[in-house]
Amino acid sequence: MLKKIDSNQMGSSNLGWLRSKFHFSFAEYYNPDNIQFGVLRVINDDLINPQTGFGTHPHRDMEIISYAVNGELTHGDSMGNKNTITRGHVQYMSAGTGVLHSEHNLGVDTLRLLQIWILPDQYGYTPNYGDYRFNWDDRKNKWLHMVSGVGGDAPIQIHQDANIYSLELEQGKEIGFPVKEGRQAYLVQIEGTSTINGIELNDRDGMEIVEEDITIQSENTSHILIIEMKKTDQ
Repeated sequence: MLKKIDSNQMGSSNLGWLRSKFHFSFAEYYNPDNIQFGVLRVINDDLINPQTGFGTHPHRDMEIISYAVNGELTHGDSMGNKNTITRGHVQYMSAGTGVLHSEHNLGVDTLRLLQIWILPDQYGYTPNYGDYRFNWDDRKNKWLHMVSGVGGDAPIQIHQDANIYSLELEQGKEIGFPVKEGRQAYLVQIEGTSTINGIELNDRDGMEIVEEDITIQSENTSHILIIEMKKTDQ
């Protein structure tokens, strides 16, 4: 099963300093038929103006992954961590029993990031933070496995049976991705245009994939992210 999520039909918000597309219900956007997709609770596609950002605020019992698309993302938290990532890099935080953190754009250019929240496999983990600076070329025309569950193969490991991959597919190239029985995946067309099993996706579109292998054909250079996970009823 494939379902295209058109970016023009997503929830959205414009606070001036922050402009967001909400793939799932978030903040003032509420759709009872679009709360989550499996254990994936949030994907926010955010544009943050320079010298602004999210002030210190709390989280708990959520696995949070921030993927920088363009610009600089600076994280600070109550565990004493402070770090900045740029294009193609990842910050991750297991909020567990509770943590305070902030996210700012201290650079000179607009920051674009994907904020991804995944429900943990149980509550009450000890909070944890990390970041990883992936080599951009490691995703050129191949899947870069960035995130896995604990004990998996990826350098970032979270408390859930889920995997996150990124890809830059050059114009005219083709690549497959298997979504096996009992599994589902959510795809974000971050940049560019591609055709997936005959369905065209443009910048910021999404796609739900359930137990169906896909073939991606890039109509121009495409930047894509996939969250693959166990299938649930949600």
